[in-house]
Amino acid sequence: MMGIMSTISMPLFPLSTVLFPDGVLPLQVFEVRYLDMISRCLTEDAPFGVVLLTHGHEVRQPDGEPERFAAAGTIASVTETTTTSPGLLQVLCRGGSRFTVVTAEQRLNGLWMAEAELVEDDRAVKVPSELQGASDALDRVLSSLHDVPRHRWPVQPPFRLDDCGWVANRWCELLPLPNQQKHHMLMLDNPVIRLELLHDVLDEHGLITS
Repeated sequence: MMGIMSTISMPLFPLSTVLFPDGVLPLQVFEVRYLDMISRCLTEDAPFGVVLLTHGHEVRQPDGEPERFAAAGTIASVTETTTTSPGLLQVLCRGGSRFTVVTAEQRLNGLWMAEAELVEDDRAVKVPSELQGASDALDRVLSSLHDVPRHRWPVQPPFRLDDCGWVANRWCELLPLPNQQKHHMLMLDNPVIRLELLHDVLDEHGLITS
């Protein structure tokens, strides 16, 4: 059973992607509701919540179906912004704690505001020997990035290759898993089980070396 930490009020950003704790999320923001949200987050040094969009579209459409989203997600903090052209903001975010949505209400401008309960972070668990192959495979991926500019790495330091939750989360981001499966992985409260499931996927794809 997941432990609940505390309650937080924050805006939500429903997306067709799953953000994991310590994950990197680049965004192109151009809708007024989200430009205002990012501006307020920067001014108030406040986070927003990323939730998986299950119905509707990321970009609001006049006759589009209503937005529906998973009732749990991950807090995102803005780490960098760049204005490339008027009305277009490049935003880089970092994943924080997970949360469950208690209540959510859509404002007139289309922005969702939620009361959410934070979920306890994964406890630190050393990668057991039988799952070490998943950590070694991730280490090989990270080592292959030496010719890529660091700001473009899909995984950002600090690297915690000896931690079950961290290794599992990075593989959830890197592997082409269905979003619903990624969301299920995100909300598993046992990081060892999460890594076991990812280890099986890696083994099936021949990415585990003996």
